[in-house]
Amino acid sequence: MPITAAASRLGTSAFSDAARIELRPNFTEADAEVVIRAVYRQLLGNDYLMASERLTSAESLLQNGKLSVREFVRSVAKSELYKKKFFHGNFQTRVIELNYKHLLGRAPYDESEVIFHLDLYETEGFDADIDSYIDSQEYQAAFGENIVPYYRGFQFHAGARTVGFSRMFQLYRGYANSDRSQTQGSNSRLARELAQNRASSILSPSGSTGWSFYRASDDATPNKCLGGSVAGDSSRVYRIEVAGIRAAGYPSVRRSSVAYLVPYNQLSNKMQQIQRQGGRIVSVSPA
Repeated sequence: MPITAAASRLGTSAFSDAARIELRPNFTEADAEVVIRAVYRQLLGNDYLMASERLTSAESLLQNGKLSVREFVRSVAKSELYKKKFFHGNFQTRVIELNYKHLLGRAPYDESEVIFHLDLYETEGFDADIDSYIDSQEYQAAFGENIVPYYRGFQFHAGARTVGFSRMFQLYRGYANSDRSQTQGSNSRLARELAQNRASSILSPSGSTGWSFYRASDDATPNKCLGGSVAGDSSRVYRIEVAGIRAAGYPSVRRSSVAYLVPYNQLSNKMQQIQRQGGRIVSVSPA
Protein backbone atom coordinates (compact mmCIF):
# COMPACT_ATOMS: atom_id res chain seq x y z
CA MET A 1 0.00 0.00 0.00
CA PRO A 2 1.30 3.51 -0.77
CA ILE A 3 2.44 5.58 2.18
CA THR A 4 0.02 8.30 1.08
CA ALA A 5 -2.39 8.87 -1.79
CA ALA A 6 0.06 11.46 -3.11
CA ALA A 7 3.06 9.12 -2.85
CA SER A 8 4.17 9.60 -6.46
CA ARG A 9 3.93 13.40 -6.25
CA LEU A 10 5.64 13.60 -2.85
CA GLY A 11 8.45 11.26 -3.87
CA THR A 12 7.80 8.51 -1.30
CA SER A 13 6.84 5.82 -3.82
CA ALA A 14 10.30 4.30 -3.60
CA PHE A 15 9.68 3.41 0.05
CA SER A 16 6.09 2.19 -0.14
CA ASP A 17 6.74 -1.44 -1.00
CA ALA A 18 10.52 -1.62 -0.66
CA ALA A 19 11.81 -4.64 1.25
CA ARG A 20 14.05 -3.98 4.23
CA ILE A 21 17.67 -4.77 3.41
CA GLU A 22 19.01 -7.34 5.85
CA LEU A 23 22.22 -9.37 6.01
CA ARG A 24 20.98 -12.87 6.75
CA PRO A 25 23.04 -15.89 7.93
CA ASN A 26 25.03 -17.70 5.24
CA PHE A 27 25.12 -14.56 3.11
CA THR A 28 27.07 -14.40 -0.12
CA GLU A 29 29.58 -11.81 -1.27
CA ALA A 30 26.87 -10.30 -3.47
CA ASP A 31 24.51 -10.03 -0.48
CA ALA A 32 27.20 -8.20 1.50
CA GLU A 33 27.80 -5.80 -1.38
CA VAL A 34 24.09 -4.92 -1.53
CA VAL A 35 24.15 -4.14 2.20
CA ILE A 36 27.32 -2.07 1.93
CA ARG A 37 25.89 0.06 -0.87
CA ALA A 38 22.62 0.51 1.02
CA VAL A 39 24.46 1.65 4.17
CA TYR A 40 26.48 4.18 2.17
CA ARG A 41 23.35 5.50 0.47
CA GLN A 42 21.47 5.86 3.77
CA LEU A 43 24.26 7.30 5.90
CA LEU A 44 25.77 9.54 3.25
CA GLY A 45 22.41 11.00 2.28
CA ASN A 46 22.64 9.73 -1.30
CA ASP A 47 25.81 11.77 -1.82
CA TYR A 48 28.27 10.60 -4.47
CA LEU A 49 30.95 8.26 -3.16
CA MET A 50 34.25 7.82 -4.99
CA ALA A 51 35.96 4.43 -4.97
CA SER A 52 38.92 5.94 -3.09
CA GLU A 53 36.60 7.10 -0.29
CA ARG A 54 35.16 3.67 0.50
CA LEU A 55 35.96 2.24 3.93
CA THR A 56 37.60 -0.90 2.59
CA SER A 57 38.78 -2.19 5.97
CA ALA A 58 35.30 -2.01 7.52
CA GLU A 59 33.79 -3.48 4.35
CA SER A 60 36.17 -6.44 4.53
CA LEU A 61 35.28 -7.11 8.17
CA LEU A 62 31.58 -7.09 7.29
CA GLN A 63 32.12 -9.43 4.33
CA ASN A 64 34.07 -11.84 6.55
CA GLY A 65 31.37 -11.84 9.22
CA LYS A 66 33.52 -9.98 11.75
CA LEU A 67 31.17 -6.99 11.85
CA SER A 68 27.39 -6.85 12.07
CA VAL A 69 25.49 -4.35 9.96
CA ARG A 70 24.98 -2.22 13.07
CA GLU A 71 28.74 -2.08 13.71
CA PHE A 72 29.41 -1.29 10.06
CA VAL A 73 26.91 1.58 10.36
CA ARG A 74 28.81 2.76 13.42
CA SER A 75 32.12 2.64 11.51
CA VAL A 76 30.71 4.75 8.67
CA ALA A 77 29.04 7.27 11.01
CA LYS A 78 32.27 7.80 12.98
CA SER A 79 34.52 7.94 9.93
CA GLU A 80 36.36 10.98 8.66
CA LEU A 81 34.34 10.55 5.46
CA TYR A 82 31.07 11.16 7.32
CA LYS A 83 32.56 14.03 9.30
CA LYS A 84 33.86 15.70 6.14
CA LYS A 85 30.48 15.48 4.44
CA PHE A 86 28.14 16.33 7.33
CA PHE A 87 29.95 17.41 10.49
CA HIS A 88 32.58 19.90 9.40
CA GLY A 89 31.08 23.08 7.94
CA ASN A 90 27.49 22.45 9.12
CA PHE A 91 25.63 24.13 11.95
CA GLN A 92 25.32 21.78 14.93
CA THR A 93 21.52 21.68 14.72
CA ARG A 94 21.82 20.65 11.05
CA VAL A 95 24.24 17.88 12.09
CA ILE A 96 21.69 16.57 14.60
CA GLU A 97 18.90 16.65 12.00
CA LEU A 98 21.03 14.62 9.62
CA ASN A 99 22.07 12.15 12.33
CA TYR A 100 18.42 11.49 13.12
CA LYS A 101 17.63 11.07 9.44
CA HIS A 102 20.62 8.85 8.63
CA LEU A 103 20.78 6.70 11.77
CA LEU A 104 17.18 6.51 13.01
CA GLY A 105 15.33 7.20 9.76
CA ARG A 106 13.20 10.04 11.12
CA ALA A 107 13.22 13.74 11.98
CA PRO A 108 13.64 15.10 15.53
CA TYR A 109 10.31 15.28 17.34
CA ASP A 110 10.96 18.22 19.67
CA GLU A 111 13.52 20.67 20.99
CA SER A 112 14.45 18.41 23.91
CA GLU A 113 15.96 15.84 21.53
CA VAL A 114 18.16 18.48 19.94
CA ILE A 115 19.24 19.85 23.33
CA PHE A 116 20.13 16.34 24.53
CA HIS A 117 22.50 15.77 21.62
CA LEU A 118 23.97 19.27 21.83
CA ASP A 119 24.84 18.66 25.49
CA LEU A 120 26.20 15.18 24.80
CA TYR A 121 28.45 16.43 22.02
CA GLU A 122 29.75 19.29 24.18
CA THR A 123 30.51 17.07 27.17
CA GLU A 124 31.59 13.76 25.60
CA GLY A 125 32.38 14.45 21.95
CA PHE A 126 31.29 13.37 18.50
CA ASP A 127 31.85 9.62 18.86
CA ALA A 128 29.80 9.41 22.05
CA ASP A 129 26.98 11.29 20.36
CA ILE A 130 26.98 8.85 17.43
CA ASP A 131 26.94 5.93 19.89
CA SER A 132 23.86 7.38 21.58
CA TYR A 133 21.84 6.90 18.38
CA ILE A 134 23.17 3.46 17.47
CA ASP A 135 23.07 2.05 21.02
CA SER A 136 19.58 3.41 21.67
CA GLN A 137 16.63 1.14 22.34
CA GLU A 138 14.89 2.78 19.38
CA TYR A 139 17.64 1.75 16.95
CA GLN A 140 17.75 -1.78 18.33
CA ALA A 141 13.97 -2.20 18.10
CA ALA A 142 13.79 -0.80 14.57
CA PHE A 143 16.86 -2.31 12.93
CA GLY A 144 18.48 -4.79 15.28
CA GLU A 145 21.95 -6.05 14.38
CA ASN A 146 21.57 -6.78 10.69
CA ILE A 147 18.97 -4.47 9.06
CA VAL A 148 20.20 -1.40 7.21
CA PRO A 149 18.58 1.79 8.61
CA TYR A 150 15.84 3.20 6.37
CA TYR A 151 13.43 6.13 6.37
CA ARG A 152 10.76 5.24 8.94
CA GLY A 153 9.45 8.78 9.22
CA PHE A 154 6.99 8.30 6.34
CA GLN A 155 5.13 5.45 8.03
CA PHE A 156 3.62 4.90 11.44
CA HIS A 157 5.83 2.91 13.80
CA ALA A 158 5.99 2.24 17.51
CA GLY A 159 6.76 5.45 19.38
CA ALA A 160 6.18 7.64 16.33
CA ARG A 161 4.60 11.08 16.59
CA THR A 162 2.39 12.61 13.95
CA VAL A 163 4.58 15.70 13.75
CA GLY A 164 7.48 13.54 12.57
CA PHE A 165 5.68 12.73 9.31
CA SER A 166 5.50 16.30 8.06
CA ARG A 167 8.93 17.22 9.41
CA MET A 168 10.50 14.36 7.48
CA PHE A 169 9.61 16.15 4.26
CA GLN A 170 11.77 19.08 5.35
CA LEU A 171 14.78 16.73 5.44
CA TYR A 172 13.88 14.46 2.53
CA ARG A 173 13.82 16.24 -0.83
CA GLY A 174 13.27 13.36 -3.24
CA TYR A 175 14.70 9.93 -3.99
CA ALA A 176 17.48 11.24 -6.24
CA ASN A 177 18.34 14.25 -4.07
CA SER A 178 21.53 14.48 -2.04
CA ASP A 179 21.75 15.87 1.49
CA ARG A 180 24.70 17.99 0.37
CA SER A 181 23.19 19.42 -2.82
CA GLN A 182 20.16 21.23 -1.42
CA THR A 183 19.85 24.98 -1.86
CA GLN A 184 19.65 25.69 1.87
CA GLY A 185 23.15 24.30 2.31
CA SER A 186 24.36 23.95 5.89
CA ASN A 187 21.40 25.77 7.46
CA SER A 188 19.05 23.93 9.80
CA ARG A 189 15.71 22.93 8.30
CA LEU A 190 13.81 22.45 11.57
CA ALA A 191 15.37 24.76 14.17
CA ARG A 192 12.65 27.42 13.97
CA GLU A 193 9.64 25.12 14.20
CA LEU A 194 11.25 22.94 16.88
CA ALA A 195 11.85 26.05 18.97
CA GLN A 196 8.23 27.16 18.39
CA ASN A 197 6.88 23.62 18.93
CA ARG A 198 4.85 23.64 15.73
CA ALA A 199 4.42 21.26 12.81
CA SER A 200 5.64 21.70 9.24
CA SER A 201 3.66 21.91 6.08
CA ILE A 202 4.23 18.96 3.76
CA LEU A 203 6.35 20.18 0.89
CA SER A 204 6.76 18.48 -2.47
CA PRO A 205 10.30 17.23 -3.18
CA SER A 206 12.82 19.03 -5.32
CA GLY A 207 12.02 19.16 -9.00
CA SER A 208 8.25 18.92 -8.65
CA THR A 209 7.84 22.54 -9.74
CA GLY A 210 11.01 22.84 -11.77
CA TRP A 211 13.07 24.31 -8.91
CA SER A 212 14.63 22.91 -5.77
CA PHE A 213 12.59 23.84 -2.72
CA TYR A 214 13.94 26.78 -0.78
CA ARG A 215 12.14 28.52 2.06
CA ALA A 216 13.05 32.20 2.04
CA SER A 217 13.68 34.00 5.29
CA ASP A 218 11.18 36.52 6.60
CA ASP A 219 13.03 39.51 5.15
CA ALA A 220 12.77 38.31 1.54
CA THR A 221 10.57 40.06 -0.96
CA PRO A 222 6.98 38.72 -0.81
CA ASN A 223 5.91 36.13 -3.39
CA LYS A 224 3.31 38.46 -4.88
CA CYS A 225 4.34 42.08 -5.16
CA LEU A 226 2.56 43.45 -8.20
CA GLY A 227 -1.18 42.93 -8.39
CA GLY A 228 -1.86 43.15 -12.12
CA SER A 229 -0.27 41.77 -15.25
CA VAL A 230 1.30 43.89 -17.94
CA ALA A 231 1.31 43.39 -21.68
CA GLY A 232 4.42 42.09 -23.39
CA ASP A 233 7.63 40.60 -22.03
CA SER A 234 9.55 43.84 -22.46
CA SER A 235 7.49 45.58 -19.77
CA ARG A 236 7.09 42.59 -17.43
CA VAL A 237 8.78 42.50 -14.03
CA TYR A 238 10.28 39.26 -12.73
CA ARG A 239 11.03 38.06 -9.22
CA ILE A 240 14.42 36.37 -8.76
CA GLU A 241 14.92 34.47 -5.52
CA VAL A 242 18.55 33.90 -4.56
CA ALA A 243 20.38 31.89 -1.89
CA GLY A 244 23.90 32.38 -0.55
CA ILE A 245 24.67 35.75 -2.15
CA ARG A 246 27.44 37.82 -0.59
CA ALA A 247 26.29 41.05 1.04
CA ALA A 248 28.06 44.27 0.12
CA GLY A 249 30.74 45.71 2.40
CA TYR A 250 33.21 44.23 4.86
CA PRO A 251 33.33 41.64 6.31
CA SER A 252 32.01 39.47 3.50
CA VAL A 253 28.85 37.76 4.74
CA ARG A 254 26.57 35.41 2.83
CA ARG A 255 22.85 36.14 3.16
CA SER A 256 20.55 33.17 3.70
CA SER A 257 18.02 34.46 1.16
CA VAL A 258 17.17 37.53 -0.83
CA ALA A 259 14.78 38.33 -3.67
CA TYR A 260 14.92 40.96 -6.41
CA LEU A 261 12.27 42.55 -8.64
CA VAL A 262 13.87 43.02 -12.06
CA PRO A 263 12.46 44.39 -15.34
CA TYR A 264 12.70 41.96 -18.24
CA ASN A 265 15.27 44.05 -20.14
CA GLN A 266 17.62 43.92 -17.12
CA LEU A 267 17.07 40.25 -16.31
CA SER A 268 20.16 38.84 -18.01
CA ASN A 269 22.53 41.44 -16.50
CA LYS A 270 21.10 40.87 -13.02
CA MET A 271 21.51 37.12 -13.26
CA GLN A 272 25.13 37.53 -14.30
CA GLN A 273 25.72 39.89 -11.37
CA ILE A 274 24.22 37.35 -8.95
CA GLN A 275 26.52 34.63 -10.25
CA ARG A 276 29.57 36.88 -9.84
CA GLN A 277 28.58 37.43 -6.21
CA GLY A 278 28.46 33.68 -5.59
CA GLY A 279 24.66 33.47 -5.32
CA ARG A 280 22.51 30.54 -6.40
CA ILE A 281 19.31 31.38 -8.26
CA VAL A 282 16.46 29.40 -6.76
CA SER A 283 13.58 30.60 -8.92
CA VAL A 284 12.62 33.14 -11.55
CA SER A 285 8.92 33.95 -11.84
CA PRO A 286 6.69 36.79 -13.06
CA ALA A 287 6.05 39.27 -10.27
